[in-house]
Amino acid sequence: MKINRLIFTLGMMAIAITAHGQTSTISGVLLDSLTHEGEPYATIRVYKGKKSDKPVAMSVTAADGKFSQKVEGQGSYIVSFTSMGRKEIQRRVNLTEAGGTIDLGNLLVQDDTKQLKGVEVVAQKPLVKMETDKMTYDVQSDNDVKTNTVLDMLRKVPMVTVDGQDNITVNGQGSFKVYVDGKPNVMFSSNPSQIFKAMPASAVKSIEVVTNPGAKYDAEGVGGVLNIIMNGADGKSKTMMNGYNGSVALTLGNNGSRTTTFFSGQQGKLTYSANVMGAKFKSNGTETEMRRTSSDGSAMSYWQKGNTKINFTMANISLGYELDSMSNIGATFGLTGHTMKNDGHPTTTFSGGAYGTGFTYGNEMTMENKNMSFNGSVDYQRFFNKARTSSLTLSYLLTTSPAENNNRRIYDALPAGVSIPLTDLYSAAKMRGTEHTVQVDFTTPLAKGQTLSTGLKFISHRNSSDSKFYDITGGAEVYNAANSVNYKNTQSILAEYAEYSATMGKFGAKAGLRYEHTWEKVNFIVGSGADFKKNYGSLVPSASFSYNISGGINLGLNYNMRISRPGVSYLNPYIDRSNPTVLSYGNPNLSVEKSHNVSLVFNYFTPKFMMNMTLGEAFANNQIEQYSFMNGTVLNTTYGNIVRSRWTNFTTFMNYAVTPKTRIMLNGGVDYGDIRSEQLGEHNFGWQASAFLGVQQTFPWKINWSVFMGGLTKKYLLQGHNGGFNMFTSTLSKSFIKDKLNLSLMYFVPLTGKMHIKQYSHGANFENYMNITVPAQQVALTITWNFGNTKKQFQTHESKISNDFQEKKNDQQMNGVGLGAGSGM
Repeated sequence: MKINRLIFTLGMMAIAITAHGQTSTISGVLLDSLTHEGEPYATIRVYKGKKSDKPVAMSVTAADGKFSQKVEGQGSYIVSFTSMGRKEIQRRVNLTEAGGTIDLGNLLVQDDTKQLKGVEVVAQKPLVKMETDKMTYDVQSDNDVKTNTVLDMLRKVPMVTVDGQDNITVNGQGSFKVYVDGKPNVMFSSNPSQIFKAMPASAVKSIEVVTNPGAKYDAEGVGGVLNIIMNGADGKSKTMMNGYNGSVALTLGNNGSRTTTFFSGQQGKLTYSANVMGAKFKSNGTETEMRRTSSDGSAMSYWQKGNTKINFTMANISLGYELDSMSNIGATFGLTGHTMKNDGHPTTTFSGGAYGTGFTYGNEMTMENKNMSFNGSVDYQRFFNKARTSSLTLSYLLTTSPAENNNRRIYDALPAGVSIPLTDLYSAAKMRGTEHTVQVDFTTPLAKGQTLSTGLKFISHRNSSDSKFYDITGGAEVYNAANSVNYKNTQSILAEYAEYSATMGKFGAKAGLRYEHTWEKVNFIVGSGADFKKNYGSLVPSASFSYNISGGINLGLNYNMRISRPGVSYLNPYIDRSNPTVLSYGNPNLSVEKSHNVSLVFNYFTPKFMMNMTLGEAFANNQIEQYSFMNGTVLNTTYGNIVRSRWTNFTTFMNYAVTPKTRIMLNGGVDYGDIRSEQLGEHNFGWQASAFLGVQQTFPWKINWSVFMGGLTKKYLLQGHNGGFNMFTSTLSKSFIKDKLNLSLMYFVPLTGKMHIKQYSHGANFENYMNITVPAQQVALTITWNFGNTKKQFQTHESKISNDFQEKKNDQQMNGVGLGAGSGM
């Protein structure tokens, strides 16, 4: 009897242990009911039987709203989903002895008007969605969105750095790709700092930083992809709701003004949106000092006080139409215009060496850069299943970008003893790039958790450059054919890719291969350059692996190879003689730069705190670099595949919601670089760092206040370094009339009072020091009026083409500060 009782007891214990130890997985996606975007970092609680104070399991949704919650045991359970300012969602599930996975599918979450209507309740959406290969900064959730520019916002974005000259680097690299709503704009790619400085942040919905672009992305852009998502361009809403909304904004400041108009709406199956913005800026009194010494004992000193005017215009129209439940068509049209004028009266002194006792002269200098860009796209998308996981997309994109650069130098009466040729001159360079792109993409699931994407793309790019040089004699402009260049450059690129991705429990993987073949031809119409043809292929691999340690912790390992094709400005052999002591020209013999990037990513997030830490290594053996050398008494500047670079970098971003009304942010990083060139016998290395701290506070009566401050150390280049940068900015904002009217006041100042930009460069036989002082204090008031019959962000069309013909460009990005820093000796 005792033995039977013992056997029965042991059997019941075994059953209980088995029942308790059995593990089930509850999965699904939590989505916004209107936009169908993932709801990040919502709290998941699992209760046994009925809701109580102590859940048996607890976690948070991922950045894209996905969740996978493990639960031990059998029987009836309640799963609760809560997020600040949202209605709670509950689902009852029955877990069996067999365990396995229970897929709850898509859960739609709505705003809780009872929570949100009280003035004391302030819901903070997460500013950043973190994934192991991409980060998304929610610009519209930032308190400073009404007053700041896109460039101001970029200082807060993880993996992005903006220095004192407004030069932008992504993932530590000055070569990166710029998308706008997933489609290219050549102007943004060639001169992002000036464009983003003029663009109001209120026109942007979010900023995506893709640090590990997969095979589906073009291979160009060493640092990755910077994708600017404009307002209304989410392309995800499926709700049929007629209505419209929009806003108009005016910014007035001590250095200029901005206007912005946004409008979006839906009528049946048709959705539409439009963005129109314009800006005018000026800066007077920028001082530039420069001193160059040569090995022959000669020296040059230069001083200028310059003025700058900038005009910016941008307009975008997007249309989308649902043909039926399984297909849609869309179109986008856009134009961008940017003009920058510099003027000044520099004074230059030469002495010593070949110049003997020396001489001094002055001249009147004016420079004007005009850039335009037009683009249009048409896309057709067809889905093959109700879940919309299998699709075919056909796309066409046209862009054309005319540009014009004019320079004029009129010298004062020259003193006796001037030993260099100084004559009045005028140069006019007209350039145009036209690009046609045709693309086919196909995506299909292979099995549960497995997806295959393939595609084919053809790009036809046509560049023309007509640079004319004129001598001014007796007030008349005389064409100088010997110093002029007119040439045409064509590039045809055929690309194909395949990418496989899989999710297996806590593990995720993505691997892809892309092949691009380029046919290039250059024909010289005017000039001494030789016509040439060349073609080459590039095989570009990429891979990423991720592991979800828990619901709020993940780890990722990424690898990608990126390339940079030398563009027109780097290939153009035209010699710029506007400065008789400095000659600059391109190198038509440049080859494609190849760079490799490896990174280890750690993400941790809870509803209140999130943190990203990324440790990376980037290396290239044929990096394209600008370099200078002395030829007699003239400084020559050109480009070459002459650099072997190694960069080890660590970056971090932290965001802590101390209370629903208080947020603290930290964005920083440290790099160690080793840059060397055997051809020039140059070697440079060192540490560089950046740190920016922000605090956002909501006071009673919904008054928002923010402070953002920080800086970065000097940045190392092959032949020297650029100086550091620091800044402080503060913004106050308040909404009225049920949030229809918003007033924002912004103040910006360098911690040093004025912005001091220092540069140092050297070569085998020269040293050059430059110091630029900019009166950069800014005060600006922004008035915004919101209108419409709904707050819904409508689905609008987003181009399915993700290419951007991206030329290798100088990190200086046209002297990004744009405040009269240009020299005109």
